[in-house]
Amino acid sequence: MRRFERSLRRLQDKFMGMLGLAMRAGKLRSGEFGTEKSVKEGRARLVILAGDASDNTKKKFRNMCEYRSVPYCEHSTKAGLGSAIGKEERSSLSIEDEGFAIQMKRILEVNANVGRE
Repeated sequence: MRRFERSLRRLQDKFMGMLGLAMRAGKLRSGEFGTEKSVKEGRARLVILAGDASDNTKKKFRNMCEYRSVPYCEHSTKAGLGSAIGKEERSSLSIEDEGFAIQMKRILEVNANVGRE
């Protein structure tokens, strides 16, 4: 069990580190307004929603992403996402670089499969 917990924690840390790196590289938009603008402009490659965001916010971004064929996921909390990028709480983030988006999707896929082994 400890091995599983360590693997899961390592993947979560890696994901949060990638968020910080994307922020410093200028390839991330945060907050509802910034994320919405990124999706509507066609720049978003991955949208990340906080697990504790309101149902209305989640529905809004799910619909927007599905309509524009932008992948999205739920991860962490508003405080966790904000902390990862050095800001206050954020309910949504948009990754605007394909390379970052691919790496983050891989981490999420591995994270989802860790418990199944």
